[in-house]
Amino acid sequence: MASHSRSQESNLTDENILISHDRLYKIDQLREKNIGKYLPLPQLVAVGDQSSGKSSLLETVTGIPFPRGQELCTRYATQITHRRDHDSFISVSIIPGPRASAKHKEAVESYFRQVSDSSQLQAQFPAILDEVNTCMGIRTPRNPTGQYTFSEDVLKIEKCGPYEDYLTVIDVPGIFRTTTEGVTSENDKVMVRNMVIEYIKDPRTIILAVLPANVDVATQEILALAEEYDKAGERTLGVLTKPDLLKERSAKRSVCGLVLGNRKPLNLGYYIVRNRGGDDDEDDSELSTRESLFRQRPWCDLPDERVGVRALRSRLQELLGEITDQAFPIIRTELRDMLMKSQADLDALGASRKTPQEQRQYMAGIAAKFQHLMRAALDADYSRDKAFDDGDLRLVTRIVNFTEWFEYTFRNSSQTYSFVKQKGVDEDVDMESEPPKGSDFTTLNAPEYTELKQLVVEDLTTNPPMNGIMDWIDDISRNFRGITLGTVTPSMLSSAFRGQSVKWEIITKQYMSLVIVAVHRFIDKGLVTVCKCPIVRQRVGATIVTQLLTAYTSAMKQAMLLVEIETQRKPYTINHYFNDNMQKLRGSKMMDQLTPHAQRIEMTANNEVTQFVRLDKIPSVAENKSNAQYAREEIHDILKAYYTVAAKRFVDYVYFLAVDHCLLSGPDSPLLLFSEQWVLGLDDKKLASIAGENQQITDRRARLTKKVQDLKDAIDIL
Repeated sequence: MASHSRSQESNLTDENILISHDRLYKIDQLREKNIGKYLPLPQLVAVGDQSSGKSSLLETVTGIPFPRGQELCTRYATQITHRRDHDSFISVSIIPGPRASAKHKEAVESYFRQVSDSSQLQAQFPAILDEVNTCMGIRTPRNPTGQYTFSEDVLKIEKCGPYEDYLTVIDVPGIFRTTTEGVTSENDKVMVRNMVIEYIKDPRTIILAVLPANVDVATQEILALAEEYDKAGERTLGVLTKPDLLKERSAKRSVCGLVLGNRKPLNLGYYIVRNRGGDDDEDDSELSTRESLFRQRPWCDLPDERVGVRALRSRLQELLGEITDQAFPIIRTELRDMLMKSQADLDALGASRKTPQEQRQYMAGIAAKFQHLMRAALDADYSRDKAFDDGDLRLVTRIVNFTEWFEYTFRNSSQTYSFVKQKGVDEDVDMESEPPKGSDFTTLNAPEYTELKQLVVEDLTTNPPMNGIMDWIDDISRNFRGITLGTVTPSMLSSAFRGQSVKWEIITKQYMSLVIVAVHRFIDKGLVTVCKCPIVRQRVGATIVTQLLTAYTSAMKQAMLLVEIETQRKPYTINHYFNDNMQKLRGSKMMDQLTPHAQRIEMTANNEVTQFVRLDKIPSVAENKSNAQYAREEIHDILKAYYTVAAKRFVDYVYFLAVDHCLLSGPDSPLLLFSEQWVLGLDDKKLASIAGENQQITDRRARLTKKVQDLKDAIDIL
């Protein structure tokens, strides 16, 4: 039974290893396609100073025999990959840097060499590195015409075979503090440091901090740099090299303290290895002889799993498998999300717009979308598009709210003087004295639209009507009296109505300003909705702004014309409500006059109380008024009856003739300006100035197209 359990556990372990190896291979394919420039990939990166023994460590761990006496490989990152395969071979290729030009990329991607084993690679490696440096443009004694000292390109060495365990380690150039005249410069020093940072800052990178054992770790810049980007120390593994150079027992004990975690501890700990020398071979017997050092004190007191190349290699494979298994599902999700966003950004640019036909099709499509959005906004059909979540795009709703404010303000504040209230006449007005919800406008909120500043008014406050209308009417009647049989002349009524309606102009301007800004904001935000390219959007706006202002000005003039017609002409109406209002006013006034003369009779049958006035009392009540008193009351009543009819008529006319006809649904509405017909009317030169692509858009489309394809390839790989 125990044997069966162990067999099951072994099978599960083998299965997990296969899964990890498969995922590691996929991650390596992503790295080869430069997906790492879009999102961090799981990787092991060896970093250290130039004198840390980093290159020797990589040779020891990977078995790749780098030429001695040459530091050519340290001019660029080197990715060393072990992969299990039916055939045994070692291939050498170049992965272009993330910012490589198309020409350079084509040149380096074409480079490929393959050898059968390590011995053949060792023999050919110096010549291969010369070819690589030439291809990358690295300046060396053998390639003095090279342009660069260091490169962002990556040398990829892949070692395959039936017995290879999967392991990928990236070696980056070593940090150096002093420059060498004629070889390296201050710029090179900064570039290498930035290159190291680019690799170690990614949260999915395991940092192999290579530190010589004969140097105090506190002085090692690479460890301080690792601590800066891995503050918790969860991604940094310390590798101590050159233990054979330690002679003093105190120094050896100090290094043992690091490995045991007694000094400057790291979550992943420290390992200690002895690299092969320049004359050492690569076989197991040489490795055993070299690591016999660790059988001596104090090294023999260290745990076996922290000492030697085999222990380090095993731990690196384990770490790489762990971070890959953890990151794999997250990377897939991130790639999908990134692809969706990149595709959306690419779609927003639209199709290529190099020819007039392409430009016209692009613009006509945007214009059609805008008109569709506009029709939905005027129909209050907000379910068509999520864009209507923005209240500024709910155009007709906003205008209805503004119109209710206009009507309420007119009913309550448009009079210069408050009319005298009378029973039976003003009850309906009193019942509607509450302002409509959402109509507390005091300031026009449009500071971003400076082009409207000369057209609209910003202050939306209105003063309430004043008291003292009868005294004011007295002044009018005295100043406009003429020789006539009647007490009220037409000039008195005209003058009274002009004075009473003097605020109509400003209130109408306030209303029109609200509507104009709402329409302008709808066009502005509507363009943002249908046209994702900010440059084209800005060009469209700049092209139509003059025509928009013309339409807005025409609407405002129409409204002001209505104000002039209503307030500056002789009062006149055939609306029967005028007579109704007059009858109500006179009836109410007669009731007020007769009430003091009324007598009460109680009807005993049904307990009702009835009032009556004797007919002979009526003439005396009507005769008790002077001409002046009668005139002012008559002017007041006519003015009030006419004002009510004229104000309601005016509010309707302003909406229908100035707002709806001029700004919303009429043939010259600014909402109809940006249309397919407008696009078709543009000549090729004007069309190109609006929809033509500048180099910035062309480059952005090329980058996004490549990114989308890269991400699709990456998702296919995963």
